[in-house]
Amino acid sequence: MKSAKEKMIAGELFLDMGGELFQERQQAKKMLHEFNQMDPTKVKARNQIIKKLFGKTSNRFFIEPPFRCDYGYNIEIGDNFYANYNLVILDGAKVIIGDNVMIAPNVSLFTASHPIDAKLRTEGWEFSKPITIGNQVWIGGNTVINPGVSIGDNSVIGSGSVVTKDIPANVVAVGNPCRVIRYIDSSDENIKNT
Repeated sequence: MKSAKEKMIAGELFLDMGGELFQERQQAKKMLHEFNQMDPTKVKARNQIIKKLFGKTSNRFFIEPPFRCDYGYNIEIGDNFYANYNLVILDGAKVIIGDNVMIAPNVSLFTASHPIDAKLRTEGWEFSKPITIGNQVWIGGNTVINPGVSIGDNSVIGSGSVVTKDIPANVVAVGNPCRVIRYIDSSDENIKNT
């Protein structure tokens, strides 16, 4: 019989009534409390906490406090990752973020969800679906990324978006629900000359 943690990671319905998952969340909260309360000049010490907490990091990343997550071990960030203030990652499932990703303030990544059926929801059932963010992605402020979503390489997600479905590579997408408004092309390279 699978444990609640095994079911959570597999994307199956599970009940989280204390036990192992509760203890792991408490451990993550303890580490994040230290991270979020640390002197702002102690960047290396903060990064050491993230390296212990996350499943995978590179040597080049910067996360502005405050930051929150559920477990940490399901989060993988690529090289040259930057997250501004108030990033929240509910990481019951894998959250894989590529290289050169920038995340603006107040962004939330939610792998966790609950059944639509009120009876199951009231009983405490939940599930998690992974989130994947490709390389060179920029996510605007106050964006919410929902369970099971993938965002393709080089794409830009406009501020205030609610991403409910996959977004392809090389696009600008915005809105609630988030949708592609245009493809990125060579004319976008000329912005530095304006």
